[in-house]
Amino acid sequence: MATIDLHCAGAILAGGRARRFGGQPKGLELVGGVRIVDRVARAVEPVVDELLLVSSSPQADTWLPSARVVADELVERSSLVGIHAALSAAAGPVLVVGWDMPFITADLLAHIRARGEASRSAAVVHLPARVEACCAYYTQACLPIIEGLLARGEMRLSRFVESIPACVAIGVAEIERLGDPERLFYNLNSVEDLARANAMAANA
Repeated sequence: MATIDLHCAGAILAGGRARRFGGQPKGLELVGGVRIVDRVARAVEPVVDELLLVSSSPQADTWLPSARVVADELVERSSLVGIHAALSAAAGPVLVVGWDMPFITADLLAHIRARGEASRSAAVVHLPARVEACCAYYTQACLPIIEGLLARGEMRLSRFVESIPACVAIGVAEIERLGDPERLFYNLNSVEDLARANAMAANA
């Protein structure tokens, strides 16, 4: 599916305290000998018109030279705050991706962008057991929704997605045409996840 000629920023969400990685930013860990953030950027860059790295770390400007670093505008730490920062910094829609997803692909991201552009609305993948809100396409219309939720102390991504009036739900059947959903959306939260990701990369 071809994309429509709209400017779209790609935002890599590089947040989190990474306590289970000993404080080391998890996107800098290696999977298959390549930093996860580089694997994500390699998938995102061909699909977008501008690359953003959303992080409040003082070292963020050294992580990905090709990206413009965007700091969180709010003091709270959550993925929703990262999405807020990305939309606030962008001139239009944003394709967001977590930096802990080593097997994301350009084909998948191009499909998500195309589905959002075709409908002029947000586009979020809905898997049977979860919603992939950190790998999704959001329009500027989502910004006041996020601000309203944060003002009430609501930071759940599921609540955010439920609150978007117009949102394309991309089902598992669409994703399966592009690859194994469990691999595409595999994300790392622990050193055990990292070991499994390296095993997956070795067996690809």
